[in-house]
Amino acid sequence: MSGQLYVISGPSGVGKSTIIQRLRERIEDLGYSISHTSRRPRRNETDGVDYHFVTEQVFREMIEKGAFVEWAEVYHDLYGTSSSSLVAQLEAGRDVVLDLDHQGGQRIKEQFSEGILIYLLPPSLESLETRLRGRATDDEEVIKTRIDRAFQDLGNCISYDYLVINDDPDQAANKVEAIITSERHRRTRMLPKVQKMLGL
Repeated sequence: MSGQLYVISGPSGVGKSTIIQRLRERIEDLGYSISHTSRRPRRNETDGVDYHFVTEQVFREMIEKGAFVEWAEVYHDLYGTSSSSLVAQLEAGRDVVLDLDHQGGQRIKEQFSEGILIYLLPPSLESLETRLRGRATDDEEVIKTRIDRAFQDLGNCISYDYLVINDDPDQAANKVEAIITSERHRRTRMLPKVQKMLGL
């Protein structure tokens, strides 16, 4: 049985990385495909843990080789999901969670129709702007661009399977965990196990 693919999206600064980290701590055997990016690491980010940080030249060479199941340019930086890492985990029967923007999520859905899309929302626009400014990792022009695009991105939530408001990281993680637990117990996923048990 192949694994289930989950995509978590949301505007910049909504807390996707925090939620995914908590999910991986709580949910048994939940895989994670680490994206490649051409941007520089932020403070406290580690290569091979948060992202695979590569140069733009290396990234574009990977595109030419067909190394990505999806990729996109976001805020002048490139982001992509490695085909080999993702497919290998799914074929081994492992559920995998991805942190992708709306564009990446839609590309994944086109290739993996059974994939589950979860959109993470801020409790308010004001709280989102406060969080983006609180990062203190970008200059004012970049911050304004991120805020404008983050607000525009919120409208993309209508195409997602589940919507979760991140007013508290623990509560939001609980809600996403409940979604994954529920999906793992769908009849279509449980039936092969039941048939094996019954010798059918």
